[in-house]
Amino acid sequence: MPKKADVTSLPVPSRTVLIVAAGRGSRFGGPVPKQYAALTGTSVLRRTVDVFRAVPGVVKIQVVISAADRAHYEAALGPLALPPPVVGGATRQQSVLNGLEALAGDGPDLVAVHDAARPFVQVSEIEACFEAAGRPGIDGAILGVLLADTLKRVDPGSGTIAGTVPRTGLWRAQTPQIFRFDRILAAHRAAASLGTDEATSLTDDAAVGERAGLRLVMVEGREDNRKITMAHDLAVPSTMETRTGLGFDVHGFGPGESVMLGGVAIPHARTLAGHSDADVALHALTDAVLGAIGAGDIGRHFPPSDERWRGVSSDRFLRHAVDLVTGAGGRIVHLDLTLICEAPRIGPHREAMVDSIARIAGVAASRVSVKATTTEGLGFTGRREGIAAQAVATVEMPRA
Repeated sequence: MPKKADVTSLPVPSRTVLIVAAGRGSRFGGPVPKQYAALTGTSVLRRTVDVFRAVPGVVKIQVVISAADRAHYEAALGPLALPPPVVGGATRQQSVLNGLEALAGDGPDLVAVHDAARPFVQVSEIEACFEAAGRPGIDGAILGVLLADTLKRVDPGSGTIAGTVPRTGLWRAQTPQIFRFDRILAAHRAAASLGTDEATSLTDDAAVGERAGLRLVMVEGREDNRKITMAHDLAVPSTMETRTGLGFDVHGFGPGESVMLGGVAIPHARTLAGHSDADVALHALTDAVLGAIGAGDIGRHFPPSDERWRGVSSDRFLRHAVDLVTGAGGRIVHLDLTLICEAPRIGPHREAMVDSIARIAGVAASRVSVKATTTEGLGFTGRREGIAAQAVATVEMPRA
């Protein structure tokens, strides 16, 4: 049986990702194609994209869509900074070729082709495939699951069993399927000239590569990396568990004319002092998210002794923590923030802060709560010497 790859054994070549979202999913039903359906508050496509955003070394993510789905695409990804989507073709093979041609000018070493409707894939699985595909003498790596069930060959006319198929060496292919870019592009270009019957037999990109003589290897995946086909597939795998994390931060005032709170500049007679932009709200939220997944604190990931973080916007800190969650196959369920200060007044800016935090974390605004209180004149916040923030993050993660 192929073993899971050691993802640290080789340098990482340049990596790009092609997410195929041009299908119609007729069996799914519903008002929108399955890749745009809501999965626990977030679109399937956004969840899929977020996992690949957390993969180290990925320099570009290109999505292929149907021409009729541009509005669904924009609603699903919002302001996320991705290249404009590529319009797919009449078949999956043509859609993938269109996407590969759009990436050809970048000259990547490796490309991961992934179905938008597989949002439960994990970063570790993607990295294992990238590592395996980059080995000398290998043209690509396919994520898959070793077949466990007994296979029966059945007569289509009578429904009677005609025989048992030996399952030794049989695997169910999943995605991502990762290839050396130039070789899979050439394989798809060659496949584009095939007749209808032969083209329909190429049901995935591995089949296209096999036809071209590429040397491909299997990488062991999980049953949970299922493809959403029917509406009931939107249920989150039962292997998920809910976790919570607590964050707390304090910053004192210094000279200035505004404070950054939750990614929003609020006019004030002073500013908050700190190594970054001193956004006490985002710092507390970052620590809460990191705490929920046992990933240490903000100082471990962004040490104040590192000059790279001097004056930087704190949305990078929270986004990093959220990426760790989604990259591990989890999701943000809710973020609850309490600001403790006498001034400035939070109420007039609460809605803007909620929207800002939701945008940074990639969740709906209904999953963010911002509150404010005072200490009735007691302590350093009562003396208007600074602002404190407490945050609680609720996340859903795969069971260890």
